[in-house]
Amino acid sequence: MTVRTRLMIVTIFGLAVTMAVWGWIQLRALDDILTKQQVKRLDDVAETVGTYYQHFPTRRGLSALDIALKEQVQTDIRLARIDIFSVVNGDIEYIAGANRVPYNWSETLVGSVAEKLRTRYIKLNTEGGPALGLLYPAILSGKDKKNRVVIGVIAFSQSHAEILTRAQRLLMVSSGGLLFVILLVLFISYGWIIGRPLRGIIGAIDEFQTGKYDRRIRLARRDEWGHLADHFNSMADKIEQVLARDQELNLSLEERVQEATHNVVQLQKEVNQLQQLTALGYLTATLAHDLGTPLHSIAGMARLLLESDEWPPDVGRKLELIVRQTQRLDTVIQNVRRATRLPEPHFETISISELLNETLPLVEPLIQKSGICLRVDVEADIPLLYVDRYRFQIAMLNLIENAVEALPQEGEITVSASALPGGRFIAISVQDNGPGIPFELIEKVREPFFSTHSDEGMRGLGLAIVEGIVKVHGGCLEIKHHPDKGAEVILYFPA
Repeated sequence: MTVRTRLMIVTIFGLAVTMAVWGWIQLRALDDILTKQQVKRLDDVAETVGTYYQHFPTRRGLSALDIALKEQVQTDIRLARIDIFSVVNGDIEYIAGANRVPYNWSETLVGSVAEKLRTRYIKLNTEGGPALGLLYPAILSGKDKKNRVVIGVIAFSQSHAEILTRAQRLLMVSSGGLLFVILLVLFISYGWIIGRPLRGIIGAIDEFQTGKYDRRIRLARRDEWGHLADHFNSMADKIEQVLARDQELNLSLEERVQEATHNVVQLQKEVNQLQQLTALGYLTATLAHDLGTPLHSIAGMARLLLESDEWPPDVGRKLELIVRQTQRLDTVIQNVRRATRLPEPHFETISISELLNETLPLVEPLIQKSGICLRVDVEADIPLLYVDRYRFQIAMLNLIENAVEALPQEGEITVSASALPGGRFIAISVQDNGPGIPFELIEKVREPFFSTHSDEGMRGLGLAIVEGIVKVHGGCLEIKHHPDKGAEVILYFPA
């Protein structure tokens, strides 16, 4: 149901009720006017009859009064009857009268009028049609105050009823015409008062919803539509400002995300390079140890042989060549060791939370790919660390990668940090719920190149690298095996 239809229904109902009430009031007022006029005429007739009776109360006077009343009733067709009652000490007696229609006055009503000396009129329905009855009290002068006369006059009110009927019909016709004119005016003016501004407002809102946030309602009016348009325009201005700020924040956020992503990528590269350098350093150190001992033995034996003078000249030259080549190999090994040596540690004071916030995003792709759940539990108010953040990250990455390799699908890794009693050391733990490490292999897994994996590659350096990093910081590494709960590696760093 449209607003126009609802407005028409409400208007018709309101106007109909208003006109019905107004018509009823007008008819009542007209009825009162006509009744008062008729009552006044009846009052004059009753007063005349009462005056005559007071002056001629004798039998001959009553006879003449009776004849006069009959002539009056026969002459005036509007009169239905005239009656005279005598009330003495409450007893009611009919004295004289004339009538056109039969009617019996109520003795109670006659007695009440005689007692209260107050005129009373009532509307009646007689055989001749609707009528109006009047009881008029009169006191005979010079007589006992208890001897009273009540004159009853009844007049037809047919013209009264006809006037009211015509007035009612005229009122209904005029009300219907007025209602039709009002509805016609409302119907015509609806488009200018409601329809046109409403279409403009709806069009502006529809365009605003499609993304045209610069759309405004142009209504130069001071009525409710104008107030609504002003409020909408004010709201649109605020929304446009909020969207502009939101766009600026999004651009700023994108720049920050790009900067953070760039920093993470750079950090990942640095950590990978440092990790590769660390692994290469351990590999070089192992090769230098494994190659250095036989090279020193070969060089020593060649020098001992050169001390003997019994060798032919060509043999001596060959021994000298052997010594020089072993020295050359030793120089190459030392150069490689110096080239793969890690840079000097850069210690700084930093919190555990900050270190983990920088490190854990580096393993997030690996964790998500493996479907593993990573939990972090850092104790509140934990002391700060004095560490090399890059070496710390290498240690944590190695431990988490080892845990991921040991876990099946949908496993769980827990990284926790807590301060030991006394507050001198901080324990950082990486625990998984995998199969764990057999007790007899706990010490061997620390050794370089020891691995339980049979595939090719540079295996077995992870825990060795981690232990070396912890020792550089003055801490230690502990490996625990929990039956049915996996393995746990704990790093102890000085606070």
